[in-house]
Amino acid sequence: MAAVEHSEQNSTEEQSSTALRIAATVLRTVFIFTLLALTVRVSLPQSETIWSAYETPDDLIRMLLGLLLCIWFLVLLFRGPRDARGLRTWLYIGLFAEPFVLICLYAVW
Repeated sequence: MAAVEHSEQNSTEEQSSTALRIAATVLRTVFIFTLLALTVRVSLPQSETIWSAYETPDDLIRMLLGLLLCIWFLVLLFRGPRDARGLRTWLYIGLFAEPFVLICLYAVW
């Protein structure tokens, strides 16, 4: 009897772990892509084209910082959490911070 209860418990943990992994990965990906879009929008030159941004130091600095931040977001996108604790953290961040980031993206765009 103990073996049957143990196998049922393992299958329930595996299903919840799979559901947690899928939900956290989807929310994390949406969150990072939203931050990436927000960063691209904010780092574009204010009054010029991208090719003439080097003439204005403010726009050039904004573009370079935006580029570095976008590269960091892409690296972060491909380096996922490795344990259940990291997945739960991204699940909570995705659930509570994603609506705020979407509102910011809507306001900026």
